[in-house]
Amino acid sequence: MPGPCDRVRLAGRHSAVSVPGRSVRVGARWHGGGMVEVTVLLVGLLLGFVVGYAVAVARRATADATGGGSGASRGLAEARVELAGLRAELDAERRVGTERLAAARADHDRLVEQFRSVASEVLERSNEQFLGLAEQRLGATERTHAATLAQREEAVRRMVEPLTHVLDEVRAQVTAAEQARATGHAALGEQVRAMQQTSEQLRSETGRLVTALRASHVRGRWGEMQLRRVVEAAGMLAHVDFVEQASTRTDDGVQRPDMVVRLAGGKNVVVDAKVPFLGYLEAVQADDDAQRTARMAAHARHLRRHVDDLATKAYWEQLSPAPEFVVLFVPAEPFLHAALDVDPTLYEYAMERDVVLASPMTLVALLRTIAYGWRQEALAENAQQVLVLGRELHSRLATLGGHVSRLGRQLDGAVRSYNDAVASLESRVLVSARRLADLQVTDADLEAPPQVDRVTRQVQAPELVASAEHRVVAIDGRGDLGPGDARQEAADG
Repeated sequence: MPGPCDRVRLAGRHSAVSVPGRSVRVGARWHGGGMVEVTVLLVGLLLGFVVGYAVAVARRATADATGGGSGASRGLAEARVELAGLRAELDAERRVGTERLAAARADHDRLVEQFRSVASEVLERSNEQFLGLAEQRLGATERTHAATLAQREEAVRRMVEPLTHVLDEVRAQVTAAEQARATGHAALGEQVRAMQQTSEQLRSETGRLVTALRASHVRGRWGEMQLRRVVEAAGMLAHVDFVEQASTRTDDGVQRPDMVVRLAGGKNVVVDAKVPFLGYLEAVQADDDAQRTARMAAHARHLRRHVDDLATKAYWEQLSPAPEFVVLFVPAEPFLHAALDVDPTLYEYAMERDVVLASPMTLVALLRTIAYGWRQEALAENAQQVLVLGRELHSRLATLGGHVSRLGRQLDGAVRSYNDAVASLESRVLVSARRLADLQVTDADLEAPPQVDRVTRQVQAPELVASAEHRVVAIDGRGDLGPGDARQEAADG
């Protein structure tokens, strides 16, 4: 059978086969399947008409027979003869129709077979042409696509190449970072382990320290050590800026404060360290708030008793000159803050009794203020020494100015004497000596020495000018020095 792309056109007694690109005409006589069916239909209609007509004639003859006698018999005979002729014609037509139908079917089968062979040949050629054309177009398309693909691959390669370098660098950096992270992680692990060990050691040492601080003499020694560290951190030196355990004798016996800090101008400040520790420790270790509050109140009362004890000793009376107060040093910030939280009036209570409460921070500030006073005192002493040295230097410069003035006058006299000697040499001595040259006693010429026309410059600065009575001007405005002073300065010079 022909494919969907073929078209068959049947027109009359000829047929044409049309395919893409070419057309094939078939010259066989063919009524076609449709024509055969039309012929059969026409033959059937004709037979029906003949049969109908015969039936009508027979009915008419029968009617005539019933109507009257011999005429009916003759009509019946004629009708039968006519019917027989019609049947014969019908049979002949049937045979002709059958023969035509058989011939038409044979022609149809032959034409179909021819059409199939032609269509197959045309389809094969069309397929070959289509395949050739498709191969050509496909080859061109493949070449175009290959060139385009190569260009795109080159463009993509140029675009990806920097990214590749960047990715390589990133990969190297990531590798280095991973190595650094691993190294840092290992180092961090070592540090964590070291911190754990240090924490364990600190916990152990803290436990031992707490146990040791329960003894009063250990607490006192620890407070003195903390006081010394704070004072040294403030930049002070032992036996220069402060003295430890300075003993003073009173009517009540020997008193020994922990430290005496020396102020500028020869004054002293007494510092005594106190460690109210037990109440604070019990408050920290308490299990409930009520017990903690009670132990903190006991801690504040303990610190208040230390204030009363220092107030009764009145260290400033034995270490005069000294300001009328004593510094109570608490070596840990939490000790003092906890007591002030429970008893906010404790600071005012201590100030009323000439006792200053100081933690390490406040004591450092106080000591640095004292050190600043020492520096100001040293600067004042240096300024006084500079003033004395300036006055002495000025007076000696005045003496030197007198000497320089006298030296200038003496140089002027020497120049005059020199010029007189040169004039005498030229007018009296060289005249006679040149006569010897005229007498050819000697060939050497005698040249006269030149005279000196320059004069010495007089001292003009008022600080260096001395009067005829050797009186000089003083720089500090106290007036002129007398003759005796000038002689003394001259002797010193």
